[in-house]
Amino acid sequence: MPQGSKLSQSQFLYRLFRRVMPLVRAELAQWRVRAESIPDELLREQALASLRDKQFHADGGAVYAAAKPNHMPHLVQAIVSLQTISDYLDNLCDRAGVCDPKAFQTLHQSLQDAVHPGTPPSDYYRHYGHREDGGYLESLVRSCQRALEQLPHYRAVESQVDWYARRYSELQEHKHAPVGERESRLLNWSRQHLAAYPGVAWHEWAAATGSTLGMFALFLAATEPIAQADVHRLHQMYFPYLCGLHILLDYWIDAIEDAAHGDFNFVACYRDPASAWARIEQFAAESVERTADLPGGAIHRYVVHGLMGMYLSDPKTRSAAHLVASRRRIYRFGVTPILFYCATQLYRRLA
Repeated sequence: MPQGSKLSQSQFLYRLFRRVMPLVRAELAQWRVRAESIPDELLREQALASLRDKQFHADGGAVYAAAKPNHMPHLVQAIVSLQTISDYLDNLCDRAGVCDPKAFQTLHQSLQDAVHPGTPPSDYYRHYGHREDGGYLESLVRSCQRALEQLPHYRAVESQVDWYARRYSELQEHKHAPVGERESRLLNWSRQHLAAYPGVAWHEWAAATGSTLGMFALFLAATEPIAQADVHRLHQMYFPYLCGLHILLDYWIDAIEDAAHGDFNFVACYRDPASAWARIEQFAAESVERTADLPGGAIHRYVVHGLMGMYLSDPKTRSAAHLVASRRRIYRFGVTPILFYCATQLYRRLA
């Protein structure tokens, strides 16, 4: 797995901010124009809100494109399209007053179709109360498919990408069920898989399935020949620890907001904030260890450090005392996360 094996920090940051981010912004601008023309008012509002409020998800996901200049446009297109689908559907499940797991299941078929080039789109809104999106969701699906078709070895990773897409879709179906059913559904679902992940709690495993990073890492891997053994190795490197770190950090900074909205939050499953942060640090340490000395591991180590820098530089970490405390402890992970922390803070001010 030679992806990005000789990529220095300075090269990575230069490519990321000077080359990748302009491509990301252009892609998002295109989808914003499309979203503005959605006929249904609720769908239009949620599409625009997801693009406005969750833009940093696409920014963060697109870091993988910095490792491969020759494939940068197609990687950015695939990542931004898939992440935009994810963020849009998350809003439709969270903010539209719908609590029908069947509706969420069919909506998320779009995400599964997006990672299988050649699969025809279907009626993703057939169980949802709103449906007139002017072709917005179908266009996102086709955009991702077209980009993936341009990755020369995508077929070698497609089945593993499918695994991530299916687990992600199942998570959304359970997590957005009626409030009284959510925890029991998530618990029963997660327990079916835990035997293969000793030491991982049910809510940590479930949280890890909510990350798109495993898919994006496989997109990057598909730019060059890769053996099935290396596909499996990459998956083990990402799941559950690196993917779990991603989502636990996301829920860590959103805990107060989620409580206000009545949303399910995986970090709230811990006994207290101190216990939650201790596990986040353990997930970070395990992620660093799993990417150490791995051929092509530089980009993946940068992802670990970048996650810490991106989430702990979020403006939300300046409010609650436990968030402020965690932000100050980024130094425990070394110089590189601090570098990404500072770079991300600067980017937030300039963007």
